Amino acid sequence: MRSRVLPLCGLLLLVSSGCRRERVVEPPKAVAVRADGAVGLRLMSFNVRYETLEDFGSRSWRQRIPVATRMIRRLQPDCIGVQEALHGQVADLWASLPDYEFSGVGRDDGRRVGEYSGIFYRKSRFKSDSADCGTFWLSDTPQVPGSRTWGNEIPRVATWVRLIDLATGRGFYVYNTHWDHKNQPSREQASLLIASRIDARKRADEPVVLLGDFNSNESNPGIIYLTGNRVKVAGADRVWANGLLDTYQARHAGEKNRRTLHFWGGSREGAVKVDHILVSRGARIEESAIVTEEQPMVSDHFPVTARILFPAGK
Repeated sequence: MRSRVLPLCGLLLLVSSGCRRERVVEPPKAVAVRADGAVGLRLMSFNVRYETLEDFGSRSWRQRIPVATRMIRRLQPDCIGVQEALHGQVADLWASLPDYEFSGVGRDDGRRVGEYSGIFYRKSRFKSDSADCGTFWLSDTPQVPGSRTWGNEIPRVATWVRLIDLATGRGFYVYNTHWDHKNQPSREQASLLIASRIDARKRADEPVVLLGDFNSNESNPGIIYLTGNRVKVAGADRVWANGLLDTYQARHAGEKNRRTLHFWGGSREGAVKVDHILVSRGARIEESAIVTEEQPMVSDHFPVTARILFPAGK
């Protein structure tokens, strides 16, 4: 095994010279200064579907990784939140995408075991703040790796990183999460914890991006709470004063067929949109989309994308 040390938050990523491709390190690229001070971002949330022997043929990770890589290169997102990615899948993506760095850990042990809900970001555009990043567990003990106290059978996490835009010098936060697929009380508690963590970020004046597979559509109380609307969540009537904007809803409020979890069916029909991109209020939502074009399918989820602008001072 050959090792590569990711510079962010101390994650050690192992890339095998046999079954995993070696990472190609490219020289840094110059970034033009943006005079208006605005930060424009292309965002993606992508549940990659964990690697399993139950998926074979075109559904196998070996067949999907080249397609996923081509998709990312075509769409050129600045930040990508991935969910369900096992350690080897993160290694494959990181090795295949030399323009990106990565932040995240395995949810079972806080190192390499279990699925990652990690963040890829374009290293030519951003500098990471190594003192303001990490992973917390969606539980009553968020600092304890592998913890689960809200009835979910498996650990659930959120990863965050503060990035500094090299073109403007402005900072912003990216969070990425994967909520439980069975337990609604866990999802509601997760919404409260993530909102409280966002409120408590070190630089409260800087904007926020929240990516994830929430295993919830827009009518779920957890999502309603995160978008700043009054709702009964975790047993009480609440409203989050700093609620976020739903980028897809902002551009496609009337769209009925918005399914992202398609279980390999490849259809957008229906309202099962569980993958979301939320951003701070004041952002300008320029585009949002559900990515359905790739063949063979890159996952049993369609990735979702958004193009946003944080104007100067917001």
